[in-house]
Amino acid sequence: MKKIAILTSGGDAPGMNAAIRAVVRTALKNDIEVIGINMGYEGLINGDFHPMDRRAVSDIIQKGGTILKTARCPEFKDPVVREKAAQVLRIYGIEGLIVIGGDGSFMGAKGLSDLGIKTIGLPGTIDNDLAYTDYTIGFDTAQNTITDAINKLRDTSSSHQRVSVVEVMGRNCGDLALYAGLAGGATTILVPEKKMTKEEAIREVMEGRKMKKNHNLVVVAEGVGGARELAQDIEELTGIEARATVLGHIQRGGVPTAFDRILAARMGHRAVELLMEGKSARVVGIKANKIIDMDIYEALAMERTFDEELYKIAMDMS
Repeated sequence: MKKIAILTSGGDAPGMNAAIRAVVRTALKNDIEVIGINMGYEGLINGDFHPMDRRAVSDIIQKGGTILKTARCPEFKDPVVREKAAQVLRIYGIEGLIVIGGDGSFMGAKGLSDLGIKTIGLPGTIDNDLAYTDYTIGFDTAQNTITDAINKLRDTSSSHQRVSVVEVMGRNCGDLALYAGLAGGATTILVPEKKMTKEEAIREVMEGRKMKKNHNLVVVAEGVGGARELAQDIEELTGIEARATVLGHIQRGGVPTAFDRILAARMGHRAVELLMEGKSARVVGIKANKIIDMDIYEALAMERTFDEELYKIAMDMS
């Protein structure tokens, strides 16, 4: 293995830069040339490449986002487009590719592997929605960002004795809502994995008032949605003042936590090792604090399980 490339794809996540740094410096330490690909698979198709040395990744470990930029590339699902991308890599003499992203990015890596390109995937997504790994790069930072926002909302909600309904990211995975809701002392947590009606959520708020709570906090995953509508319904049906806050893309930005930086370093280092071992179509993850790797096909086929125990803890303590 003499030359590899790296790209970031899909939504950005804090810690992606730390992963890029780990890959570049581990590769250079082993006399492997590294090519950075800008704008994800779109940049791969267009040959938007540049060489990366140690200075290229200096002073980025603490930065959010991704220095390689990122983009979604729906056309990469086309076999003809993937064949073109594989040919571009061959023309540049690139023997291996490391992809940092979520499940859609991994599908692209899987397609390139089928065409003979050695690929390794690193889980970079704030949603924590990949079943094969306990944590994804960026999840810890995002939940801390949400918790910080909840702390601030608590102050004003307590002052006005109102209900705060906070909508967080997570279309199909409620981990951000669950973890941040537990850390922030939420009264109610609405996630895609646990069906709760509007009436049940409002009843939780009313029970809180009976217990003389100064304020109520409802955390809603975007997969459930309707934070503004829920706040309006709470106010109309209970007479309690309610306000909705949709955190949006603030959750993706910011300085990555130490946990995410260390996780990214461990995963990036292992990704290079796998390519040096001649492995392909593998994804790197973490289980019980041990870095693992597994077949990308198996990883994508795994069904995610919701942490019922943690949800019960959160509800019991609400």
